[in-house]
Amino acid sequence: MRKIRLDEIGYWSEIKMDIIKKYAAAYSLIMNRQSFINSHHYIDGFAGAGVHISKNTKEFVPGSPTNALEVNPPFSRYHLIGLNGDKAELLKDICRDNAKVDVYQGDCNRLLLDKIFPLVRYENYDRALCLLDPYGIHLNWEVMYAAGRSKAIEIFLNFSVMDMNMNVLRHNPEKVDQKQIERMNAFWGDESWRAAAYHEQQGLFDVVREKTSNRALAEAFRNRLRTVAGFGYVPEPLPMRNENGATLYYLFFASPKKTGHDIVEDIIAKYKDRGLV
Repeated sequence: MRKIRLDEIGYWSEIKMDIIKKYAAAYSLIMNRQSFINSHHYIDGFAGAGVHISKNTKEFVPGSPTNALEVNPPFSRYHLIGLNGDKAELLKDICRDNAKVDVYQGDCNRLLLDKIFPLVRYENYDRALCLLDPYGIHLNWEVMYAAGRSKAIEIFLNFSVMDMNMNVLRHNPEKVDQKQIERMNAFWGDESWRAAAYHEQQGLFDVVREKTSNRALAEAFRNRLRTVAGFGYVPEPLPMRNENGATLYYLFFASPKKTGHDIVEDIIAKYKDRGLV
């Protein structure tokens, strides 16, 4: 294994990867049973090195692309994107014996739109499951919009309220750096996030602008995935919390089909029954 610094992940990330692994297995099984399906693809826009370190145990933890490669029956193709060169090379090492895998290095915003999504055409009976799991809001709305409008691509999405709250959604929005506002605009697709993130009410002497809750912001984005991007089904996102109970991000799932919605809700319910989420 190449000597690079692997990411340490908390238990919430391990739960997330387990949820995605279970869904990927169900998805691939269903697609393989459909005689009319031409191909079904697994896409990871932020694949990293393919392996992590557990903060709790300090042991190696398989990453989402490694988990996807273990799914049986397998996907038709795997498209794994890494921005970091060393991590992308490690991922290539892991996948070097699998002819179905393409590893890309670069910005997923361009690679997904220019090279990968065009391979998944609804009219050709191609389908795809796409994981969009950045550490922050390092993703452009055009990617989510293209997936929704394709009617052929389902997504899991990391909606990082931690990044938003730290860098954009200040109590005094006038003090936010313009570059941070531009990042938020790129992720949300326009400036309508302002109406979702703040509400105005009459104070003692003047109108006061206050922040809304994380859940209200996530619900506004959920509505945007449905009404603007055109996903048919977007279940309530799952809040992923740290050891102190603070929500770091919401795990979204969006699909053109009710079947995917129902399977994801069933998987998540099992974790809730165990008190893990």
